[in-house]
Amino acid sequence: MKKGFFLILFILPSLLSLAAEWQWSVPVNGSISTETGERPTAFLWIPPNCKQVKGVIIGQHNMLEEGILEHPAFRKNLSDLGIAEIWITPSVDMVFQSSSAAIFDGMLKDLAEISGYSELAFSPVIPIGHSAAASYPWNYAAFNPERTIAVLSIHGDAPLTNMTGSGRPNPDWGKRNLNGIPGLFVMGEEEWLEGRIAPAMKYRNDNPNTPLAIFCDAGHGHFDFSDDLISYINLFIAKAVKARLPEKQPIDTFSILKPVNPEAGWLTDRWRNNELPHWESAPVKKYKGNKAEAGWAFDHQMASATEKFYAKARGKIRRTIGFVQNGKAMPVADFVGARLNFKPLADGISFHLSAVNINPATGNRDSSYRPVEKIVISRICGPVKKINDSTFKAAFYRMGFNNKKRSNDIWLMASQKGDAKYRSAVQQLGFKIPLPNLKGEPQKINFPAIANLQKNIKSFSLNAKSDAGLPVSYYIKEGPAEITDNILLFTPVPPRSKFPVKVTVVAWQYGCDTPNKKIQSAVPVERTFWITN
Repeated sequence: MKKGFFLILFILPSLLSLAAEWQWSVPVNGSISTETGERPTAFLWIPPNCKQVKGVIIGQHNMLEEGILEHPAFRKNLSDLGIAEIWITPSVDMVFQSSSAAIFDGMLKDLAEISGYSELAFSPVIPIGHSAAASYPWNYAAFNPERTIAVLSIHGDAPLTNMTGSGRPNPDWGKRNLNGIPGLFVMGEEEWLEGRIAPAMKYRNDNPNTPLAIFCDAGHGHFDFSDDLISYINLFIAKAVKARLPEKQPIDTFSILKPVNPEAGWLTDRWRNNELPHWESAPVKKYKGNKAEAGWAFDHQMASATEKFYAKARGKIRRTIGFVQNGKAMPVADFVGARLNFKPLADGISFHLSAVNINPATGNRDSSYRPVEKIVISRICGPVKKINDSTFKAAFYRMGFNNKKRSNDIWLMASQKGDAKYRSAVQQLGFKIPLPNLKGEPQKINFPAIANLQKNIKSFSLNAKSDAGLPVSYYIKEGPAEITDNILLFTPVPPRSKFPVKVTVVAWQYGCDTPNKKIQSAVPVERTFWITN
């Protein structure tokens, strides 16, 4: 394989594979998931050029966390900052009780040992959570203030809110607080309810030493994240890292984090639907508006970014998006969105889906609207891969097959950027596929063992076979590698990695349940080999 082709594949992994690389994984000791009856798995990604991990962002498996952590621009920002990522599936504790602190600490020590980056055992943390997991970041910070760089609650919860996304009560903080710890509380415009915003304002006003940014993801809803939101989160993280971390960090003990003084920041007027700002942004001490409800920012740059974000959506006409399956518009059933009946094509796993602008009053296509920006359907989470604008297919990945809640749960999003006249729009879709497929004749996969390889090998072909003659698919469970068109491509191994490095490949074949062919799912086959130095 030509070197130039390999580099292109590495630079653009999100366009060519279902999921980005995660180089290591460990079972999370001390926790048994109710979703699987087994220990959750913690996956670790370290920037390929990282000589020392300065911090780690930790997300649990709910919905948006996975896509945010694997977003190319998000990882580029973390690479520049020396920040690693951990994704836990299934989640350990969506709420985060104080008893979970020891489990998280043990997980970090295990990942430090297996990766060779010993400082992970002491690394400061940025917890991130969405929806049902949105209180976890605040509670983690409250119980681990000396170890928390910043907090990210995305389409989520205010600290100590009475309206938790999980529906469970917050743990008792006692006299704990978030003083000096910057937090970003993001709510989409479609969910910008006073009942959810007021607790954030109350917490900040009751705790004036907490630098809490309250931000409206204007033009968006609960189930989506945009490139613009990623850019805003990146800015927040970069400023938090700069403000909190010492110039030189030890690798064998905990860093002493610097507190952030909210009085040194800026304030911006709060989001109001279709209203211009009532007050100009200004440093906290010079702000002339109502400080109790204003949005906090690190500095003028972040305040300006907030204003520009709001201006894109303010005062524009709303649109509605509807999904189309087999030529028929699908009704939006409830808060979750549209529901799809899984009707695969001849291969048993692919399906067609499109989206159009609709008139919400009639449910029919809005033929009067001539969009500047086209509607794009993309993956939110789950075992699905986009083939082209209207074709998708089931595509299993490192989450595995044994999670009765998530392994077959597919979520897609239809989104449309705003223009000079119309606001951006988004509509989500969720559905489940049968797993395993038990209809038809059984099949088995033959997947030969893979020998250990030296780290200078760039790629090789995978050659598993199904005895039913159906094409076999693969995913990388762990290891510095990705798969494209049955070719395993190695990605750069971070410089301080502990050798040998484990790579686990899983071969799977879903089967087929169509009028002309009925074959059961095969039992997936896992193969492990090691990259040697």
